[in-house]
Amino acid sequence: MGSVTKSVDVAVPVRTAYDQWTQFEEFPHFMEGVTEVRQLTDTKTHWKTEIAGVKREFDAEITEQLPDERVAWKTTNGTKQAGVITFHRLDANHTRITAQMDLEPHGIAEQAGDKLGVIDMRVKGDLDRFKKYIEGRGGVETGAWRGEVHRSEP
Repeated sequence: MGSVTKSVDVAVPVRTAYDQWTQFEEFPHFMEGVTEVRQLTDTKTHWKTEIAGVKREFDAEITEQLPDERVAWKTTNGTKQAGVITFHRLDANHTRITAQMDLEPHGIAEQAGDKLGVIDMRVKGDLDRFKKYIEGRGGVETGAWRGEVHRSEP
């Protein structure tokens, strides 16, 4: 299983960065290879991706969500993946966003891509595109969900 940790600093307040990140259906605007995300419930999303001509669909469940702090998830079918996005206030108008992900590459091509750092570059690219997306909007988010999801103990 591969692991990735990448960060980006954005020139918006932590609340703005978090509120935009919780608008999952907007992800295709800045995530390469994500063609659609549908929010099914407060904690369930359905994803469609196309990467290097390979189309996939899978569902993900939000396992923890604390406003202005973190959003954690895991897939419930398809490619095995889990992660957390954390939001760190740097000052009143700057936020550090950190993505930590664990994923299981499928097939020889994905395994080779993982070893060559392609997944690291994709995550970093997505974070950089999010920075351009939110800053390009003048620091105005497209919506917000301020609810909480508490991690259940196994």
